[in-house]
Amino acid sequence: MARAEDPAVYSIGAVARMLDLPTSTLRAWEERYSVITPTRSDGSQRLYSRVQVEQLRFIKSRMDSGASAADAHRLLAQDLAADRIPAAPAGIRCDSQATGAPGRAGFVYREPGEYFLRTEGYDVAIASDAKQAVLQFEERAPDVVILDLLISGGAGFRLCSDFTTKGAAQVVAVSAIDSAYEAMRSGAAAFLHKPLDPLTLVSTVRDLLGTSALAGERRRSKVRT
Repeated sequence: MARAEDPAVYSIGAVARMLDLPTSTLRAWEERYSVITPTRSDGSQRLYSRVQVEQLRFIKSRMDSGASAADAHRLLAQDLAADRIPAAPAGIRCDSQATGAPGRAGFVYREPGEYFLRTEGYDVAIASDAKQAVLQFEERAPDVVILDLLISGGAGFRLCSDFTTKGAAQVVAVSAIDSAYEAMRSGAAAFLHKPLDPLTLVSTVRDLLGTSALAGERRRSKVRT
């Protein structure tokens, strides 16, 4: 279970993409070893915290080094029992930054995170209502969509489903109400509560795009909100 200061954020599909693992493997590890247990909704949607993703990355790195799944989970359990933070694989830095030309920036409802995304070099476009969001999505084919679920009176849930069905974009759903599991059912890769913490927003975008400590790949990406 995620701690209060480490909220559950990512869907199992998003975690699988970040770690290049099948979702079936993540489910099997959870059921077989019970070391990393995501939060679950009434509909059984799994939701992982960032710390849990880092723990899964620890498991994968140990297996890549030759350990069995059982031994990797045992090592993680020992570290957690001793209140130790699992060591990150060598060569992965926590301060990697996105690359790309600056662009127009904004949020459906303006947030401080807008400035941080711009300074990170992301190409960010603005949509102030559901109609503009659809137009921006079709025109720009973004890699990540930061979507307020309450846009245009709650149209964000429908847009989330449409965007994840029609394109390759990953949706970061945001809302002032507790609607994480509804967002997951609509296809969101991650959910963040409003008001947004700018650094958490940037870290989430980095994670999904493979430009954070959870992955080493860097690539230019367009972010539409």
